[in-house]
Amino acid sequence: MTKDELIDSVASKTDVSKKDAEKIINAVLETITNSLTDGQKVALTGFGTFDISKRAARTGVNPQNPGQKIQIPAMTVPKFKAGKSLKDAVR
Repeated sequence: MTKDELIDSVASKTDVSKKDAEKIINAVLETITNSLTDGQKVALTGFGTFDISKRAARTGVNPQNPGQKIQIPAMTVPKFKAGKSLKDAVR
């Protein structure tokens, strides 16, 4: 499902215009992004939890030249842990 398909689905299920549905979805995504940027965890009960994780620097292999080692820098990455309701629905 693409973002446009999600907007269409939300608009039809909530009886709001596509423009308003797009504003709502963008606001939700922006709020989640800002919270993660500030180091906060976002928990949506029944759906899942968005959090950040720190990866240490490490040595990797250049995929184009497997004999060459490259240094991969430390970074902070987002992660998602599905909630029980979501896991049960997908199973």
